[in-house]
Amino acid sequence: MTLTRKLLCAACVALLPAALPAQAQSFPAKTIRFLVGAPPGGSNDLFARAIGQQMAGPLGQQVIVDNRPGANQMIAADIMAKSPPDGHTIYISSTSYTTGAALQPKLPFDPVADVAGITMVGQGPLVYVVHPALPAKSMKDLLAIARARPGQLNYTSSGVGGINHLGTEVLLSMAKINMVHVPHKGMAPALTDLMSGQVQVLLVSLPSVTGQIKSGRLRVLAVSTAKRSSFMPELPTVAESGVPGYDVSLWWGVFAPAKTAKPVMDRLNSEIHKAMSSEPMKKLFAEFGAEAAPMTPEAFTAKFKTEIGNWRKVIQAAGIKAE
Repeated sequence: MTLTRKLLCAACVALLPAALPAQAQSFPAKTIRFLVGAPPGGSNDLFARAIGQQMAGPLGQQVIVDNRPGANQMIAADIMAKSPPDGHTIYISSTSYTTGAALQPKLPFDPVADVAGITMVGQGPLVYVVHPALPAKSMKDLLAIARARPGQLNYTSSGVGGINHLGTEVLLSMAKINMVHVPHKGMAPALTDLMSGQVQVLLVSLPSVTGQIKSGRLRVLAVSTAKRSSFMPELPTVAESGVPGYDVSLWWGVFAPAKTAKPVMDRLNSEIHKAMSSEPMKKLFAEFGAEAAPMTPEAFTAKFKTEIGNWRKVIQAAGIKAE
């Protein structure tokens, strides 16, 4: 290598650290694409639209929601992971990102190495509900019945590998009980089967069953999170009810491609946190039984990566296979 080429290379290397602050200073330079891995109308879509609307003014750029449903939200995640790491393409998902990544061993991207977390957005509990014909007035009752009748109770879910499936598998393992999984393609048919008495147990988000609980068509036993829910503070946790350490929650978070510059991540994090504290977002959170759950990019990245590893262990232990 000639002396001139050596000097040029050295100059380029020296300029690299300066390039990142420059990129951050010019951010955002164009419209921000907010990917959603689900059709319009669901929680991910509604959260993305509300956050995007709040962020657009302070950022000085439009935030366009791009719905790309399919493959358990992984089509949108793949697009995001392979986008330039400049902050102009972000992605929202729920706990489904970690369960889906854990369930599918061969994805077109690395769900851990290729993705970084910007922030968690909201977090809410799931609840265990049963058909009223089952003589279980509490989670302790359900555990006792399941132990007395191993393999005779059926629990349902919205599909193999979802949070209500895997969360219940964690309960079976920790409580040392045996129930049969009856999966459905979606929550609506799962609830139909539960209310008809074809199955007895379901782990589900609280807003999805509030009406059925109030009407007596379903009985609620316990909340899945480590702490009681502010939306139903009288309801005990599973951990309080005989399964110490049980903690399963439903959360939503925003992601970006790995290697996005830290100043860009911090700016996105800050603007999303401001959006989360707005009145429209507070109202939306309440509709989904969630509360704002801001995190630093570093904390949220560590959380979702740890969860993927933990769900992989659950899936392996239970012998669950992707459909």
